Amino acid sequence: MELSARNQLKGKVSNVELGAVMANIKIEVSEPGVITAVITKESAERLGLKDGDDVVALIKSTEVIVGK
Repeated sequence: MELSARNQLKGKVSNVELGAVMANIKIEVSEPGVITAVITKESAERLGLKDGDDVVALIKSTEVIVGK
């Protein structure tokens, strides 16, 4: 699938925590190491996410904060 979003991090699901409404999905990537995506439980179930799945994290933001 081709997407217009340029911020794409390929990784592997390392943990899926399903809550009542939301799901925390840990994704191992090269840099910064691990990111956490908070998505709806319905989306996690629809995608059938499980440990070891190869995924792509697409990051779209209207705001970037830089700190030093």
